[in-house]
Amino acid sequence: MALTSLKAKICVSLVSISTALAATVTYDFNITWVTAQPDGFSRPVIGINNQWPIPPITASVGDRVVVNVMNQLGNQSTSLHFHGLYMNGTTHMDGAVGVSQCAIPAGATFIYDFNIDQPGTYWYHSHNFGQYPDGLRGALIINDPDMPFKDQYDEEMVLTLSDWYHDQMPGLLKWFISYANPTGAEPVPDTALMNETQDLSINVESGKTYMFRIINIGAFAGQYLWFEGHTMRIVEVDGIYTDPAEAEMIYLTAAQRYSVLVTTKDDASSNFPIVASMDLDLFDTVPDSLNPNVTGWLVYDEKAELPTPAFVDAFDYFDDFTLVPHDKMPLLDEVDYSFNLDVKMDNLGDGAN
Repeated sequence: MALTSLKAKICVSLVSISTALAATVTYDFNITWVTAQPDGFSRPVIGINNQWPIPPITASVGDRVVVNVMNQLGNQSTSLHFHGLYMNGTTHMDGAVGVSQCAIPAGATFIYDFNIDQPGTYWYHSHNFGQYPDGLRGALIINDPDMPFKDQYDEEMVLTLSDWYHDQMPGLLKWFISYANPTGAEPVPDTALMNETQDLSINVESGKTYMFRIINIGAFAGQYLWFEGHTMRIVEVDGIYTDPAEAEMIYLTAAQRYSVLVTTKDDASSNFPIVASMDLDLFDTVPDSLNPNVTGWLVYDEKAELPTPAFVDAFDYFDDFTLVPHDKMPLLDEVDYSFNLDVKMDNLGDGAN
């Protein structure tokens, strides 16, 4: 009886400690229009608290996250979706309009309130009528005190990749599903961005290891990514830790996330390009004016030149099917039930796709 009582007290104490360590992380977001020109072309974008790019959401495993949203767009409804989070038990906080919640009308408010139990790299964005490519998209980082590679790097950074359109989404979507586009060709972006800008400089120190949390926050285009003269070690994909795997180039589909370790050189006299290139195979047509690449730099020496990236003959990217989960969870074996869904892509009676 005494032993049972002792076990109960220990369990209560452990729960109390866990609760004490958890925090409530609160964000107040007024969703507003902002004018920005990340590639030199000025256009309206959707920002938060009159700023763009929008702020990251950062929390730790075990935290409660509260996001107070006010829709001040005036002419559009909106929502926030927390991409990659399972939302077990809080599906109504998932932000998918028409699926798990109603849209937040202009002038209205909504409170997102949920608990975090997944570590890793995620992102949040609008999930209303394809709205997020107009700017409402940002990093969601869940820190993990038990991260298995936490002693293998000195500093972490977020690196977002994206395609970018000069026209706003309502007009592009109207054309996309109209009779004027019977083949269903997706709108081709005008340019590519890195951390919502171009010509990005990332200051680094020699002999250090950095963890880059890389997120493709684009609407459509997959992205090839490489750090010239540096090897990446992949340690996380989409919130799942992996055994470290070396890669010279990786490929990120839209919404995909990688965490990679990059160790800098001992010689700090030169700077090195970071290159992302959109996957042109996804585009029905490639305009002559399109530059699919966006370049940033690892800057060791601010006085040294920012070199032009070297020409790449082919995209020889890492095969992520070879990655091994760090927890060694086995592959699913036999299938109990199999369902086949036949999908037909066709045009409606009015010619719309």
